[in-house]
Amino acid sequence: MTPAPLSPGIADALLFDLGRVVFDIDFSKAIACWAAHAGCAPSDIVERFERGEAYRHHEIGRISDAAYFDSLRSTLGIRISDDQFLEGWNAIFAGEMPGIAPLLARAARAMPLYAFSNTNRPHVAHFSKAYADLLGHFRGMYLSSTIGLRKPDAAAYDHVVKAIGVPASRILFFDDLAENVEAARARGLHAVQVKSSADVANALAALGI
Repeated sequence: MTPAPLSPGIADALLFDLGRVVFDIDFSKAIACWAAHAGCAPSDIVERFERGEAYRHHEIGRISDAAYFDSLRSTLGIRISDDQFLEGWNAIFAGEMPGIAPLLARAARAMPLYAFSNTNRPHVAHFSKAYADLLGHFRGMYLSSTIGLRKPDAAAYDHVVKAIGVPASRILFFDDLAENVEAARARGLHAVQVKSSADVANALAALGI
């Protein structure tokens, strides 16, 4: 189904994914760090890494960091410490998405902004400090490891809509992944897939912001 075009007055709140929308992510930095500690080739880790059950459970806070890192030792076949895993795990943050800071500042003057991201406790602890100024534009943040739900599950969107307190049809959601955008639309939200900050800029312009 073709989404309705954006126009002034259709939204009362803006909802943003974080990774690759607000700040950039480079997972190769984690792979390189772990490989260096393990004394193996990065390609060995790439071939074995998977976002399986343990990954998903870690993102919704169902298992501890130590349990997740232990699962990585098994699946990746490397024997490095929890601290070494954490070093690589937090190395993925590659700075703000180019041009996003002034867009968030502009949008926040027009209506409330919220964040909705699949993420885990170590990443939250890291980016909350590293990007404190940027995250200050958000009135609230709905993070999978805190709410116990993750995109693209319908229950996650329903939880966030209820928490924001405005109808889904009055929320515009930005995410880099097509499956999350489609899932948002299926729950009644307006949604834009973000490939660069230009997509955010174009959406704000369409809203008259």
